[in-house]
Amino acid sequence: MFDEAQITSTLAARGITPDPRQREAINALVTLVGAEGARHHARSRASLAYQGVYCHGLPGRGKSLVVDTAFGLATCRKRRLHFHEFLREMNQRLVNEPRGDGRLGSVSRQWLDGIELLCFDEFHVHDIADAFLMGRFLDTAISQRTRIVLTSNYAPDALLPDPEFHERFLPTIAQIKRCFTVIHFDGARDYRFGGEQAQVPRFFSPLDPSSHDALLQVFALHEGDQRVEPVTITAAGRPLTARAAGSSMLWADFDTLCMASRSHLDYLDLAEQWHGLIVDNLRAEWLTKPHALQRLIWLIDILYDRKRALFIASDQPIAAALNGLEGAHDLSRTLSRLAEMQSRAYRSTLDDVGDVSNLPA
Repeated sequence: MFDEAQITSTLAARGITPDPRQREAINALVTLVGAEGARHHARSRASLAYQGVYCHGLPGRGKSLVVDTAFGLATCRKRRLHFHEFLREMNQRLVNEPRGDGRLGSVSRQWLDGIELLCFDEFHVHDIADAFLMGRFLDTAISQRTRIVLTSNYAPDALLPDPEFHERFLPTIAQIKRCFTVIHFDGARDYRFGGEQAQVPRFFSPLDPSSHDALLQVFALHEGDQRVEPVTITAAGRPLTARAAGSSMLWADFDTLCMASRSHLDYLDLAEQWHGLIVDNLRAEWLTKPHALQRLIWLIDILYDRKRALFIASDQPIAAALNGLEGAHDLSRTLSRLAEMQSRAYRSTLDDVGDVSNLPA
């Protein structure tokens, strides 16, 4: 399949020399998925000392970079997805599954059918319902000897931190620690900060005519003579009013996207319909509302994972508006990702649009 040299050379082509923790993860991934792991897997599934690799640490330390590089080199039957996407798929299947004690196990087996390697990016558990689903799913995946790679901002012991429910998740935490090689990415550098700014700005402030004109230019650059006029589109089966919608780009106000009652399902749907999103009229005072802030974090997570383009117009620079806020999960990751999304290094699917009728998943 692959070896350590192939991963390090692929990273070197991007100007990255792995630090000690990244090398530790590379070795673990090679053992699990690469040449040695493949031989073990073919000879006897039970021979694997560990069934997975769990990479955790602060944002921007190279977890996803290393894992995605190894995943891209793997030639087995594989699936990589964001945790929100996984939850959506599982819940869709559960709706159609007959009720019964073995319902979740049955759906888990169906979902895992044909998958030899599974990668979850940004694994987290904040909700007791998700914790129950994930615990049962991991039981099934481990019993089927599916190889699993997880990246997370949370150490296993910090999953489901709510003291009311944390104890109920301890068996799953113990299983992760027992069955996975756990690696803490503790490097001092956030690789997403300090990059060269994109030639064309993507975040604009304040909310004045010059910012509005800049957004008009962005929309026209990708949509040509498409008219800028209000339109009602559908997100996860519900109407959403936008300023404009083209073949590649959607232009909508922050209050419509994040102040209204929306979920990650809406944002997954938007990311599947458009290559780029303009978030307009974002006012910093609205971000002090925990629900609105959490929705913005979900939106950015999903757009980043799908490599979609993001443009923001706000009354204050977006990073300054977010700094120091509380009341939502994973804000540090959002700031890290925004730093990359406005850099020259961030290449979105909007940059590669050819036939806009074929939007990639």
